[in-house]
Amino acid sequence: MMSVMSNTQKLNRELARKINQEALRNPRSPYANKFVGIANGQVVVVADDPDELARRLRQAEPDPAKTFWVEASHNYDQVEYIWSLR
Repeated sequence: MMSVMSNTQKLNRELARKINQEALRNPRSPYANKFVGIANGQVVVVADDPDELARRLRQAEPDPAKTFWVEASHNYDQVEYIWSLR
């Protein structure tokens, strides 16, 4: 059965997309090169590393279905290949 995204998930993803576009266009954006956590359609965390992001995002919203995060300034349209694992 295919899952349907909730309105909250749609809001979170749309906000993440807008934040990332802003960060890619403007390197002086407060989100540029940061990990941005979103809960219930609002930015709740801006962190320098993914561990801090995860901890603070869980504190802000314990239900993971209501959260989303983005590494702002990352080009998600670019394909990256992994040639080997060590």
